[in-house]
Amino acid sequence: MGEPVLTRREALKAIAVAGIASAVAAPGADAQGFLATLAPEEPVDRTMQRLFGSRPILDGASVINFELPLIAEDGGNVAMSVEVKSPMTPQSYVKAIYILSDKNPRPLNAKFNLTPACGQAHIATSLRLADTGDVRAVAEMQDGALLMVKRSVRVVVAGCAA
Repeated sequence: MGEPVLTRREALKAIAVAGIASAVAAPGADAQGFLATLAPEEPVDRTMQRLFGSRPILDGASVINFELPLIAEDGGNVAMSVEVKSPMTPQSYVKAIYILSDKNPRPLNAKFNLTPACGQAHIATSLRLADTGDVRAVAEMQDGALLMVKRSVRVVVAGCAA
């Protein structure tokens, strides 16, 4: 009967301390993957080198339909779509579509992972663009081949803070 009893208040304090300790001990880089290792501003060439290494990037104009306005009134909301002509079978499909903006502080806007189950290689989204410049769509095929198209967009009002 002389055993100490843990009160509710002591139990809540112990849980709070354990939660804070685990949050402080867990590095953020593990949760964010390679994005956590980016410098605050990275040139598009360095981003493409990091993503694709030394693999050759072929002109994809014949197989990629890249819809993007020539003039973006608001750089904070620029509609775009990419469609890659691919059979999307297990033998031949688009593995990923990357969207990169040359003038953004961090050029990689988005990466979309696809599988043959998608049925078609088509994505649509909105981008934030910091300034007038090129926007690139890179399609990575299942065999590692890379296809790219780029469009120039004139941004009237910037959508990113530098």
